[in-house]
Amino acid sequence: MNLTVRLYAVLKERAGASELAIDDLPDGLSIGELKRALTERYPELGDLASVAGVIGTTYARDDAKIAAGDEIALLPPVSGGAGPLAAVDYGRGVFELSAAPLDPGALQARVTAPSCGAVVTFTGTTRDTNRGLDVVRLDYEAFERMTGPEMARIFAECRAALGDPGDPARELRMLCVHRVGTVAVGEPSIVITVASPHRNTAFQAARFLIDTLKERLPVWKKEVYADGHHWIGERS
Repeated sequence: MNLTVRLYAVLKERAGASELAIDDLPDGLSIGELKRALTERYPELGDLASVAGVIGTTYARDDAKIAAGDEIALLPPVSGGAGPLAAVDYGRGVFELSAAPLDPGALQARVTAPSCGAVVTFTGTTRDTNRGLDVVRLDYEAFERMTGPEMARIFAECRAALGDPGDPARELRMLCVHRVGTVAVGEPSIVITVASPHRNTAFQAARFLIDTLKERLPVWKKEVYADGHHWIGERS
């Protein structure tokens, strides 16, 4: 079996390429077996134990089997879309990637509704220091084909945990916009804004979304310093 494996962030940097064409692999290979084969063939990739495998646009366990023709990607730990979701339905949640600066006030206005008495907006901005180093800027990279589907799953989990379609008091309207490219110190890198009839639900949803996407959304952050850089979340 022959495979093309897409690489992102620090893995792409180490390999010096965004894709690796792998030949002569056994049929029925698992994600874990593929990672071990790559470690042997490309030791410069480092330890892949904490690297996530993706088949298509879905995270796959190490024991998941790979079929011929599958699209495979390896994702380093994320540092936490494909543009907006197909329909602008804030009740289901809307996710966007933006190469342009973010305006939290304008984004908040998009989810505000007469039925909602509370709007909670979280804005993550670029700090000027981290890990004892002076930060010059952040560079964000995203697996664009997967960010939209994965964020849709996160929105669905948030609705299941906090919303109740039969209870108007638990209504949720959710918007998340994440920067890609270069973000200067002091600029917003992510804005999450949630509207609901009551403040407790809005606060809980905003916290759920930021905490969960930081763990799972395939977006990587590179901190750039005057004399070097570091991929945040790197464990290998």
